[in-house]
Amino acid sequence: MWSQTDSRPGVAALAFVAGLQQLPPLQRTALVLRDVLGFSAGESASILETTEASVKGALQRARAALAQRPIDSSRAPVPDWPQEREIVARFAEAVERGDTEAVVALLADDAWVTTPPYPFEYQGIEAITVFLDDRARLRGAPLRVVPTRANGQPAFGCYLDDRHAPIARPFGFLVLTVDGEQISAITFSSDTSVFAHFGLPRTLPRA
Repeated sequence: MWSQTDSRPGVAALAFVAGLQQLPPLQRTALVLRDVLGFSAGESASILETTEASVKGALQRARAALAQRPIDSSRAPVPDWPQEREIVARFAEAVERGDTEAVVALLADDAWVTTPPYPFEYQGIEAITVFLDDRARLRGAPLRVVPTRANGQPAFGCYLDDRHAPIARPFGFLVLTVDGEQISAITFSSDTSVFAHFGLPRTLPRA
């Protein structure tokens, strides 16, 4: 795991998201798969359709690049403190209501949404709003979320109600980066194989 002079996870997360967008695509995706989502080198190589050696090399270069970035430790809340809990709770409530406007209101103006292992990225309120509205239309129903943590950051297992059974099935895994009083990054992966790693239930009762 890459490290910084200030080792608090909430502060390190700020440097992480600030540096993430400066990395080449392979390094960025390898870092998210390994250090955020918790995939092994072999699993990451399979997802990226490359070799373990390539993943390990990209990860080492990404960690080295991030380690050179300075941290403004005054901006990041300590993980799971009241400030972060309030933001995360408001985010979860907005997601479960299907309220895109309320989700976007929690974001920084220059926030990022990334969707590893796919190369789709969205920055800024306008682009993220379009993306979230489009995803909501395709799903046809709001997501339900179960909180957890990934690499010291707030995260959620996301579920979608099954139209043909009285359960909600895994839909994706979402990680937030909280910067002060706003969310500066959302990382979403549709690979639900990580649920077991984070102790998330296989299904939920239908709402």
